[in-house]
Amino acid sequence: MAESATDNAVTNIAALRRGYEAFQTGNLDVLRDELFDADIVWHSPGRNPLSGDFKGADAVIASFVRQAEETAGTFKVEVHDILGSDDHAVALATASAQRNGKSISEPYAHVCHFRDGKLTEAWILNYDTYKVDELYS
Repeated sequence: MAESATDNAVTNIAALRRGYEAFQTGNLDVLRDELFDADIVWHSPGRNPLSGDFKGADAVIASFVRQAEETAGTFKVEVHDILGSDDHAVALATASAQRNGKSISEPYAHVCHFRDGKLTEAWILNYDTYKVDELYS
């Protein structure tokens, strides 16, 4: 017998979905002001100039802006599914971008920890981090 989703799981799924919609439309104020905890930590894997741990909502938003600049606005995400629990939501998605004559279309998982309705920590798990590094290096 399948378990039904808890209220927190449904809330976390909705918040992550709303975050992706805001990101895709460039509405970064929704992310900063409504969805991100002020002390959010965002982990971006790899060994490229956009990799690292970004601490605080402003630092995370700045990393998104830099990604848009580096890809001349071509960075896009197609969300396939979002799964959730009381403390987490996970997006299964494909990211695509172009930069300096190179392009990628890579699946990834985005694991998010929520507390009190706010995103507190996020991990991007790329299928092929080497391809992403090559694009941004």
